[in-house]
Amino acid sequence: MKFIPIFKERIWGGNKLKSLGKDIFADNIGESWEISTVEGDVSVVGNGIYQGKKLDKLVNTYSEDIVGDKSLQHFGEEFPLLIKFLDAKTDLSIQLHPNDDLAKKRHHSFGKTEMWYIVDAEPESRVILGFKEDSSAEEYLQHLQKKTLPTILQEYPVKNGETYLIETGTIHAIGGGILLAEIQQTSDITYRVYDWDRTDKDGNERELHVDLALEAIDYNKKEPRLPYEPQKDTSVEVAHTPYFITNYIELDKEFPVRHNGESFRIYICTEGNFDIHYSGGMMDIKQGETILIPAKLTNYQLEGRAKILEVYI
Repeated sequence: MKFIPIFKERIWGGNKLKSLGKDIFADNIGESWEISTVEGDVSVVGNGIYQGKKLDKLVNTYSEDIVGDKSLQHFGEEFPLLIKFLDAKTDLSIQLHPNDDLAKKRHHSFGKTEMWYIVDAEPESRVILGFKEDSSAEEYLQHLQKKTLPTILQEYPVKNGETYLIETGTIHAIGGGILLAEIQQTSDITYRVYDWDRTDKDGNERELHVDLALEAIDYNKKEPRLPYEPQKDTSVEVAHTPYFITNYIELDKEFPVRHNGESFRIYICTEGNFDIHYSGGMMDIKQGETILIPAKLTNYQLEGRAKILEVYI
């Protein structure tokens, strides 16, 4: 299944999603939600016999066939992942996400562990991920009040193809000039702590969540980079978390897939294009497209030349 993208205007957004074939309607589109069951932003199928149907309804009706037993055991009938593309024309706010326990207690939601794959980065682009050294609530608050918080945070210069894991509680920001794919738990809970003192078109600053963030922050230094070695026509593991597994496939000719049906598969095409051949059909996937393959389909083949992220539970 392919889905109709859900576009989000953001103060930091741009127009680079056009380079992924997205038909965006403005020059400040920061996010394209590719697969979502977040309340109010549920993906609608854009092709096939379920065209026009909402993903959450399909999962409720055909849960085992679509998500698979493993996902049902761990996450119930709620689809567990949210897939996005993000275009940061300017810096995002410095922010963090709560863990499962806090998110459940405060928001009746999953927490938000996520990973980034850098699709395109302008020269000197960087991300902020965690503290330079182990810190504390006291040190953090001192710098926050002085508006010097960025001085104690770790910056990483980025380039195309790099991947980063952002565990819950990790203070972070995407820098300007970056286009990336994001894989995360199904959650839209973000605690914004510093927004570079900028205002919107009406002169208003965005809301901050300083008090909520204090208990949620992990003050320990992190190593968020996820190194991997691409191999042609091979699935190479990049991230392995309790919430998702992400592999990288550098497709040069063909790659057969056989699995036990315990989980759905998601394929995100970040470059090139490919076809999926399966019993009874074929589907073409272009750069910037994301496809959900139900758990029930366990035998198929990818053919083409593309850079692909493969995601499952």
